[in-house]
Amino acid sequence: MITWFRNLTQTWFAKVLFVLLVLSFAIWGIEDTVRNFGRETAVVSMAGGDIEVPEAQTAARRELQRVQQQLGASFEAEEPLRRAVTMQAIEQLIAERAQRAEAERLGLATPDAAVQAYVFAIPNFQTAGQFDRLTLDSFLRQSNLTEAQFLEIVRDDLRRIQLSGAVRAGAPAPDLLARAMVRYERERRIADVVELPLLSAPDPEPPAEAALTRYHANNPEQFSTPALREATVAVLNAETLADQIEVSDADVAAAYEARRTQYEVAERRDLQQALLPTEDAARQVAAAWRANPDFAAIEQAAAAAGGAALAIGNVPRADLPIEPLAEAAFGAQPGGVTDPVQSPFGWHVMRVAAVTPGTTTPLAEVSDRLRQEVALERAADLAFSRANQVEDALAGGATLDAAAREFGLTVASVTLDAQGRDAEGLPAILPVPAAARSEALRLIFAAEQGAAPRLQELREAEGFLGVELKAIRPAALRPYEQVEAEVRRAWTNDARRRAQEERAAALLGAVRGGQPLPEAAAAAGFTSQRMGPFGRQPEAGAPGLTVPRELLPVLFGLSAGEPTMVPTPAGFAVAQLVEVVSADPAADAEALANARRTAQQQMADDLNAAYVAALRARANPQISPALLQQVVP
Repeated sequence: MITWFRNLTQTWFAKVLFVLLVLSFAIWGIEDTVRNFGRETAVVSMAGGDIEVPEAQTAARRELQRVQQQLGASFEAEEPLRRAVTMQAIEQLIAERAQRAEAERLGLATPDAAVQAYVFAIPNFQTAGQFDRLTLDSFLRQSNLTEAQFLEIVRDDLRRIQLSGAVRAGAPAPDLLARAMVRYERERRIADVVELPLLSAPDPEPPAEAALTRYHANNPEQFSTPALREATVAVLNAETLADQIEVSDADVAAAYEARRTQYEVAERRDLQQALLPTEDAARQVAAAWRANPDFAAIEQAAAAAGGAALAIGNVPRADLPIEPLAEAAFGAQPGGVTDPVQSPFGWHVMRVAAVTPGTTTPLAEVSDRLRQEVALERAADLAFSRANQVEDALAGGATLDAAAREFGLTVASVTLDAQGRDAEGLPAILPVPAAARSEALRLIFAAEQGAAPRLQELREAEGFLGVELKAIRPAALRPYEQVEAEVRRAWTNDARRRAQEERAAALLGAVRGGQPLPEAAAAAGFTSQRMGPFGRQPEAGAPGLTVPRELLPVLFGLSAGEPTMVPTPAGFAVAQLVEVVSADPAADAEALANARRTAQQQMADDLNAAYVAALRARANPQISPALLQQVVP
């Protein structure tokens, strides 16, 4: 038998089997590598370096946070906006990669000294004109960046500045363009203007009843009730359930211990700091500071040693992110000066100018508020389990009203329009917080009649809303007898507008027939006012320059002597252009210089944009649609 096995091992079959066994164990050991072999991992493939999914996700989240900070905490980004923000972040990464590759191709370099000087010169990182390390640390925390990441961003920015600076330097503004801009911006015009307000229109003849009923029928949008919805709404949130929660004294005490930091005010210290380039300089400043606490003298000494001194202000220990600095500052006695402490930015020496002791609010002063907070927290947890119970009841055929009353929801019957007004035009009462009112209205008007009710998340109220649509009342023309006064008033205003429009048209026709506007206005019983010289922008309150806003763009498109007529919010206006006052660029050196700068800036921006687009095209980025889905935050 052994001989048979030995002979078998010499066959081709045994050798192939042995190879397969070896490969299987090898692949088992590198399973992840084999599984991902040939699979895409880069959301963007391009010359200059691919962009992997994690990097793109970080950039997209950071960009979305920036947008949300600009639009407010209550803003909620929908899917289309999140995709747009993601594409914007990815395009920014592509542009950075393409410019970085070009900088490397040209051999551009940014030394560490240039990076440090640039960071120190950023105004947002300065306090009283001096670089403030604490401000930088706060920025890094808010931006979710490490110091190394930030410095690399700055390095890349400086290289891009070198690139774009060379491109933008080749964008001189032609003098012809600058002069044309001055002539356009400084051109003034003079016009005769007649305004025909509706309030000065003659009273029309009293209308016949038939005219009013016809006006009522022909303008239903003015005299109809809005479309209304009748619905039962039920609200489930922590506030609706809080009174069902019992909180013992022991629970309050436990909550106090768990949140003790909320009731403790940390010790704060008023700190002054000197930042020096070397340890020897720092020790000399520390010795001088101990001998003389005058901060002005320390500022001069630090500056003379190549450093800077600044007042950090009254801060708690938590605001000093570098632990050795915090330990030194909060270990010193009031009025004391610390030994030098080193950080990536140099050697720090600090003086404790004053100490504000910490305080603790006792349990007795906050027990009532704590009891309410604990009740609300437990009610919030209870709300989710109650929501499941309500959903089960609704699925079993219960009405929303019955399920709401069984499980302690706030329930109400409402009749309202899309703006939240009732049939009388007054704000309808909804059992939701004011912040959630618009969200509740959307859910009510999204409900379908006859559909089974279900609970939906009410984000602004941190709860749930159930809607059972009972009826839809379409917009309906109110009977003439109910709105006769409104119809008469609307008919009168319309008659006044028609009358003024006819009079304005007659004035325009007279001017077009060759009569100057002041003469035509006087003959018709109107007053003409000469206005100007005025510019292209409205000049409210300036005597003789308050041209109706609707007239301005029209007047700047006319030739001298041409008339025009426009409707205004108050009625109508008729005008005749009297004179075009041209600007002389040579007579206004400051305006010409500003125009040159503006034109040069615009041309430089255009050139730089074209340059970046060309670099992008050269990098030939290929975006993976499949992986892009993973990047959207």
